Order: sequence, then structure tokens, then C-alpha cells
Amino acid sequence: MSGHSKWHNIRLRKGKQDAERGKLFTKLAKEIIVAARSGGGNPDSNLRLRMSIATARQNSMPAENIKRAIQRGTGEIEGANYEELTYEGYGPGGVAVLVNCLTDNKQRTVADVRAIFSKNGGRLGESGSVGYLFEPKGVIEIEADVTNEDTLMEIAIEAGAEDVQTLEDGGFEITTAPEDLNPVREALEAAKIAYASAESTMIPSTTVQLAGKEATQVLRMVDSLEDHDDVQNVFANFDIPAEEMAAAG
Repeated sequence: MSGHSKWHNIRLRKGKQDAERGKLFTKLAKEIIVAARSGGGNPDSNLRLRMSIATARQNSMPAENIKRAIQRGTGEIEGANYEELTYEGYGPGGVAVLVNCLTDNKQRTVADVRAIFSKNGGRLGESGSVGYLFEPKGVIEIEADVTNEDTLMEIAIEAGAEDVQTLEDGGFEITTAPEDLNPVREALEAAKIAYASAESTMIPSTTVQLAGKEATQVLRMVDSLEDHDDVQNVFANFDIPAEEMAAAG
């Protein structure tokens, strides 16, 4: 799992997203709107929309909010026209960073993202400068004591998972190809195996070891980027000792 994924999960467990539920719902709604606009409002025939709805439900987004977002995407009710953008750059210590955005004002977003990089000792790069270091994957996390390794392995691999790993805390991490994330998630639900999170992510092929000041700067930069209204996801290839990350969280 990438360093950023660990940092993101620490934030979730600390309850930061709960404290900013309104902001989280706005980001989830944007993804649903774009998914419905690009592939139609029927989740049965629109995989991206189906996965977006599942993520929204996983985060306790009200059904009425989900319905309204789909209607905005299909044009049944008025809504902003969001553009999908990806920015690439470098953080302290040469850490590679990908920033996925959905925005209705490209000039505002790029200026804000550039400012966050600069303020935290990083810089924006050209398109393609770091993207080749990441590979899209699906990742599902299951907490300890929910199931056992043999049962999970049988269900996940049969449904198309690439790998199942046991984590240090006794939980499990399932890795899938992007297109197999939803089938594996549905197989777990059918088997009544609860998962803590299921998301599309970008796994780095190499990582950068950080500690001390550089680690603090990178975590602050990722935090600021994730808090921006136009930023949907941030991926980075840092590797920071768990105790430092937990303390920063």
C-alpha cells in the first residue's frame, strides 16, 4: 500500500472526515455527477456510477443526496459542469504526487494547487512527469477478526482479486485490477464479510523514504491538498515510519 493510503486511513480513523462530513458529501456528489454525465444515470449499465454510489453509501451519504447528484449529472435538474483534471508534481525529498480534481473553474484550481505545492516545499511538474510511477488498482481493507485468511482468500480470488495480504494489525488488504474492484466488493457483501474501505487508488512502483522535517512537510502538503474543495484524490509515493505518521495524524 502506498504511503499516502496509510496516511489517508489514519485520518479516517482519527475522525477528521466525520468532522467535515459536509465537505466529504460534496466531493462524493461531484464524482456521482460526473459519472452520471459521462455514462448515464443507470448504475446497472454504468460501472463508474455504480462504484461512486457504493462509495457514497459506504460513507453514509443520504439517499436523497445521491439521487439529486445523479439527476444533476443526467441534466434532470440544473448543476455545475465539472471538468476532470490531474496535476503532477514533486513534494519535499523528491516525492512524486498525483492530484485528481473535479472543478468548474480550471484557472482557480491550478493556481490553488500550485500555491499548496510551493508553500510546502514542493513544485508542480509537467504532465507525465510522475504519472508513469503509479499503476491504477482497487484496494479493499478488512479489519481484524471479521473473517479468517483462508475464507477471505477463497472468496476474493474466485471473484477476481489479484492478491490478499495480512496486515500487521491482523486485518487484510485485497488488491484488484481496477475493473475487478466492484465484483470483489460484491462477492464480499454476498458472503456478509464487512470491509472497512474499498477504493480505486494508484499504487506507486517505487517509494521515497522520508523522516523528520521532510516527512512533516509532505504530510502537511497532502493534508492541505485533500482539504481543497476541488481535489478528489491525492496519491504520493512517500514511505514514512508508522509511528511518525500516527503522531502527525
